[in-house]
Amino acid sequence: MSNAGYHSQLRSPMRAFVPAKARTLLEIGCGDGAFAEGLRAERLARGQALEIWGIELEPAVAVRAAARLDRVLAGPAETHVAALPAGYFDCVVMNDVLEHLAWPEDLLRSLRRVLAPSACLVASIPNVRHFHNVWDLVVRGDWEYHDEGIRDRTHLRFFTRASMHGLFDRAGYRVVEQVGINPTRAWRYRLCNLLVLGRLREMRFLQFACVAVPAEAAAP
Repeated sequence: MSNAGYHSQLRSPMRAFVPAKARTLLEIGCGDGAFAEGLRAERLARGQALEIWGIELEPAVAVRAAARLDRVLAGPAETHVAALPAGYFDCVVMNDVLEHLAWPEDLLRSLRRVLAPSACLVASIPNVRHFHNVWDLVVRGDWEYHDEGIRDRTHLRFFTRASMHGLFDRAGYRVVEQVGINPTRAWRYRLCNLLVLGRLREMRFLQFACVAVPAEAAAP
């Protein structure tokens, strides 16, 4: 990846979705550990200890993460999950990861084994219906790929707010919380949304933060 900051994103808005009661966390696609380090510092300021493991695809980046996390495994998540301890993690975090996978449902299914009772999975997923993306496609006729963003050249899957639910449903989860993050403030969006009486609300957000639990845990 040519952008040096790609693996060092803080993703601060996602910290709020990690349960306060979590004591063991697995971050898939942990980059150089910037998100985990920020989360740990935030929890330590509250007097809460947090054990964090990570899985990072890029070996050189995983080396940097190892200085920040308790344990880091380098390579594809699909090859490491089977060796992780069963029922160990209170939370699994996947920040902008699922869209990079050919078969994201398979990884989600395999992760159910490592979740502790009452654990959850937290993920941020790009919103393909983001206003600027739709504007480029519909108005400008543009679908060029870039080094990052919704049309990141390494993205294999694209999701809307509704299809995110379908992804988790197929993998045996239920989405218990879904919140738009990183909203646009563009005047074009505000005008278009006003003209259609607010029907473009979900197009405001670059990503959605999803909190999911195994389907059996979500049952009444």
